Amino acid sequence: MELGLKGKTAIITGATQGIGRATAERLAAEGANVVICARRQELLDEVVGGIRAAGGKAHGVSADVSKAEDCARIVSEAVKAFGRIDILVNNAGTSNRGKFEEVSDEVWQADLDLKVFGAIRLTRGVIPEMRKQGGGRVINLTNIGAKQPKAESMPTVVSRAAGLAMTKALSKEFAADKILVNTVCIGLIKAGQHDTTAAKRGIPVEKLYEGMGKEIPLGRVGEAAEVANVITFLASDAASYVTGTSINLDGGTSGVL
Repeated sequence: MELGLKGKTAIITGATQGIGRATAERLAAEGANVVICARRQELLDEVVGGIRAAGGKAHGVSADVSKAEDCARIVSEAVKAFGRIDILVNNAGTSNRGKFEEVSDEVWQADLDLKVFGAIRLTRGVIPEMRKQGGGRVINLTNIGAKQPKAESMPTVVSRAAGLAMTKALSKEFAADKILVNTVCIGLIKAGQHDTTAAKRGIPVEKLYEGMGKEIPLGRVGEAAEVANVITFLASDAASYVTGTSINLDGGTSGVL
């Protein structure tokens, strides 16, 4: 299926590993220009080099999306590199969580700056560029915990819930501009943080995933590439009538739609 992504430009934050990297590689494989953002220059160079070696077009921007000036620079560098912006994937984030009474103001503020204000500033920056192209796509990565918060899950579930609200509000406000806004709510997905956990426990990471998978209806932990597939669909012409929605990508874990 032709997805209509050739020649379009996508910004992907948190793009040097996991879901962000898989998404950048998949969009580039479909012919999109990708602007990948992360803090570590050496990892950016590695991912950009890999995409270019595979025949794709990529540009790396070393940036911290919790900082307003870095968000502005990401947008300006994307326009400078490829002349347009069509897709924004707000993927940067962490999973800060703990007992409510023990989470400091500083931890709360850092989480909100990264996941909420980062997405706000980048979306604000790309909308004028998308209007020039006659439309665009904003895809926010959230978490199923935003819909079903558990105990000791803050601040991350609060910042992710803000992402859900922003998705719905933006989808209505910018529908007339043909800017479609959706969110992917992920469950357990294989990621580097699990390698660290496995190492601390002294077990192979696949053994860790095997145990985690027993709590999932599909019986396994998801792959970053599976998330990238859904993001690519939402960014494509195939999703031209999809906006203001959230897709649970969790192997059937969540009890709500």
